[in-house]
Amino acid sequence: MDKPLVSILIPFKNVAPYLEECLDSIQQQTYLNYEVIAVNDHSNDDSLAIAQRYSAKDARFKIYCNEEKGIITALRKAYKQSKGTFITRMDADDYMTVHKIETMVSALINNGEGSLALGLVRYFSKTGVNDGYARYEKWLNKLTVKGHNFKGIYKECVIPSPCWMVYRSDFEICGAFKPNRYPEDYDLAFRFYEHGLSCIATSQVLHFWRDYTTRTSRTSEHYAQNYFIAIKLHYFLKLEYDTGKTLVVWGAGKKGKEVARSLIEKKIPFTWVCDNTKKIGKEIYGVKLLHYSQLEKISISQCIITVANEDEQYSIKTYIEELGTTSSVDYFFFC
Repeated sequence: MDKPLVSILIPFKNVAPYLEECLDSIQQQTYLNYEVIAVNDHSNDDSLAIAQRYSAKDARFKIYCNEEKGIITALRKAYKQSKGTFITRMDADDYMTVHKIETMVSALINNGEGSLALGLVRYFSKTGVNDGYARYEKWLNKLTVKGHNFKGIYKECVIPSPCWMVYRSDFEICGAFKPNRYPEDYDLAFRFYEHGLSCIATSQVLHFWRDYTTRTSRTSEHYAQNYFIAIKLHYFLKLEYDTGKTLVVWGAGKKGKEVARSLIEKKIPFTWVCDNTKKIGKEIYGVKLLHYSQLEKISISQCIITVANEDEQYSIKTYIEELGTTSSVDYFFFC
């Protein structure tokens, strides 16, 4: 029986120092029936020449140039050229373990359509991985080991952008790369969640994620915090918001203010609470901040929590669950 074709989609721009390691890791895969669809997004270094060297020697590597600009349009072009039964994305500055593609294909075949194959990830950097990325890696992998990724979807992106694989049919149902919403990987994760794909639990490290100061997620405005908040709120209002409940925003820091401002712009009523004595009783954007104990006076509520401190999050979770609330139904951590 022929093994299904896997399409590996790679947008790339100015990654000459890392691209060979990435493409070598693909050529070393134990699973051989794949195609690489790599799209150059206006590189001004040697990235295109490097990619073309691989395509000249290996027909599975197909190189295109993006007539438009940006990672979303590059991904669209790559997907349009692909023919695989399975779709996956790869970042051009990372590398994969030799069994990554085979492991993911096997997981999808065993679980069938409606499934999402994942792998554990490891950050690496010449200068050392900072504490924020180290904590994110630990949190993300803990979810993936149990296949509980979507339980944390309103906190952070729960699907690593270069370490997932799906059936093409499911990818189409989820909208592929049609939306223009950034960060594009977080938006896709929400669409996987929206359409009920099931995360396949795994304990295998399949991807090595490079961190460096000029990587796109560090330098592009599309990955600024306000974009993350906008996506969270968009999908919360679309998928979770219950108009029969009183909407509450907990927290008046930067993220809390961003959520509040957006709700005001959308003319969605809400109650705003916090535990900061310096802010309680003050008005921000014309809304008075109340003490969080006001929750006890609201019979049915739905709460967006924007407090980032982990110790405070634990205290808030303990308090709010004592009121009879349920996570991902009655309250959602947005950070």
